[in-house]
Amino acid sequence: MTVPAFNTVTWFQVGTDAPEEARRFYGDMFGWQFASDPNSEGYDLVSYAGADMPSGGISHEPDASRNHAMFLVLVEDVDAACDRTVKSGGKVAMPPLSTGNGLKFAYLQDPSGNTFGVFTPASS
Repeated sequence: MTVPAFNTVTWFQVGTDAPEEARRFYGDMFGWQFASDPNSEGYDLVSYAGADMPSGGISHEPDASRNHAMFLVLVEDVDAACDRTVKSGGKVAMPPLSTGNGLKFAYLQDPSGNTFGVFTPASS
């Protein structure tokens, strides 16, 4: 497996209050395959046919007001990316969080208000 380069889009997330419908739709449209994330309740991992690892996820949201689609960028340091965002005129929409397995992420906004994410993977 090739390790993605830092500062590239390496993950996507679709948030939906209708995860079954989203799995059906994206499965029918693109042939995506889904599996429950063993490290996160209410999250499905998305894989492409022939891929050796997931490339995205479906987040189960409590209601339609939280539905979204976004890209996430692999960074070396989530805290530093948050600082650079503010210095560059953007905002930190959700401060850094870490999951139980060590993945760290934050949601940011560009100056136009578009939300995207940054993350560092869990340590191997």
